[in-house]
Amino acid sequence: MAQIEIVRGDLTHQSVDAIVNAANESLLGGGGVDGAIHRAAGPELLRQCASIGGCSTGQAVITQGYELAAKFVIHTVGPVWHGGHHDEPELLASCYQTTLALARKHQCATVAYPAISCGVFGYPLDRAAQTALATVKDACKGHELPELVRWVLFDELAYESWKAALAVLNRA
Repeated sequence: MAQIEIVRGDLTHQSVDAIVNAANESLLGGGGVDGAIHRAAGPELLRQCASIGGCSTGQAVITQGYELAAKFVIHTVGPVWHGGHHDEPELLASCYQTTLALARKHQCATVAYPAISCGVFGYPLDRAAQTALATVKDACKGHELPELVRWVLFDELAYESWKAALAVLNRA
């Protein structure tokens, strides 16, 4: 079972095997985490992403990390929040399942995540944290990799939401 960590910080500075990008369907960069990753990785990331041709919501693709400390960037497209009645929880869970499958395929022992879908996509932090943590815990059962899953949260509210959700999950 993977060790789970929750920290405040900048995802682009993580020395892990893979960081996860909360991307848009084009994979060509955007705001928030996506833009920060593209800026930190350098222009080669954009070139590789352009050659992929996009990614559907709930799915994931992997690229090199280029100028990042991480070897890989796993790009996933989270759902836009529409009140929770348009398969948002299932699509968010799929983001974590598909990113973990790619991490295992590429022998990543350490993976760092942002709060997928919680920025401009509007997913409520508490619900996103519950789905993220429960999905990762379940998806890591019976697998040696990854050994460490870390959420790197930029602001205090997201950090507190993930910490609270992890405390509830650990009591269950």
